[in-house]
Amino acid sequence: MTTLTNATAHGLNWVKSSYSDGGNNCIEVAPGQMTGAMPVRDSKVSAGPAVVFGDTSWGVFVDAVKGGQL
Repeated sequence: MTTLTNATAHGLNWVKSSYSDGGNNCIEVAPGQMTGAMPVRDSKVSAGPAVVFGDTSWGVFVDAVKGGQL
């Protein structure tokens, strides 16, 4: 997992998660912005840094959330 600085993360096209509950527990992703990777950030801190998951790691995480394991 890699971390993007504020300046690098700022230039990406962010999308709020479709699983967002509308409250303060939301993430944003930047799909298709980096080959083989998924940038993710806290939607409450849009000027803050982002973490970057590899495609495989991101898929495992999403499957775990959907399966109620996280």
